[in-house]
Amino acid sequence: MAKSKAKPENSIARNKKAWHDYFIEEEFEAGLALQGWEVKSLREGGAQLKEGYVIIREGELYLFGAHFSPLASASTHISPDPTRSRKLLLHASEIGKLIGGVERKGYTLVPLSLYWKRGRAKLKIALAKGKKQHDKRASIRQREWDREQHRVLKMNR
Repeated sequence: MAKSKAKPENSIARNKKAWHDYFIEEEFEAGLALQGWEVKSLREGGAQLKEGYVIIREGELYLFGAHFSPLASASTHISPDPTRSRKLLLHASEIGKLIGGVERKGYTLVPLSLYWKRGRAKLKIALAKGKKQHDKRASIRQREWDREQHRVLKMNR
C-alpha cells in the first residue's frame, strides 16, 4: 500500500511523523470548530500538526497541541492563542467508536492531515497503536527495499 508523499492542492498540513510512530488502524474525517482568524491562517497555510494529538474530554474530542500561526493582520480586539484546544465535530456513533477504541483497546488518537473539503476545514484522525523501536526499523528497512526494487525495475525497462 503506497502512500503519496506529494501535497495535494486542497491539503493544508500533514503529520508525516504519525506514519513513522504508529500503526494506523482506522481513519476518520472530522470537522473543526474554528475561530475566524484560524480560518484565515489556514488559508495562508499556517498550520502544523506535528506536535498535535486528540484528547477525549466529557464525551467530546478535541485537537490539542496543533499550532495555527496567527496572521500579522489579525484583528486588534482579539488575542489569538496558536495552540488552543479545538473541538472536533463527528457523528455520535463515530465518537462512541473512537472512545471505545481508546478506553478498551488501548489505541491512541492521532491527527494525520488537515485539508479543505467543499470550503470547510477537515481533519483526518486515526485510531493507532504505537510502534516499538524495532518496528520503526523494520518499516524503514521495508521502505528502502521497496525503493531499491523500484529503482532496479526502472533500470531494466
